[in-house]
Amino acid sequence: MAEHFPPRLMPAPVAARYIGVSETKLRGLGLPRKELGGKRVYDRVDLDAYADRLPYEGAQPEADECDKLFGVAS
Repeated sequence: MAEHFPPRLMPAPVAARYIGVSETKLRGLGLPRKELGGKRVYDRVDLDAYADRLPYEGAQPEADECDKLFGVAS
């Protein structure tokens, strides 16, 4: 039985599809790219880390250090 899994390194069209955005949006996210044989590719680990950092719907954003210093954080 052949197993299917996403490749570790992906060109922009595949990387965009992997995280569910357009190529234009992907390029605007500022995610790091690696070079492989003269081609720029996205690492699945970086794509997963980006997705992990996204907030859940309805979640309150965490206060940063500046907010805490000025008493804005609850």
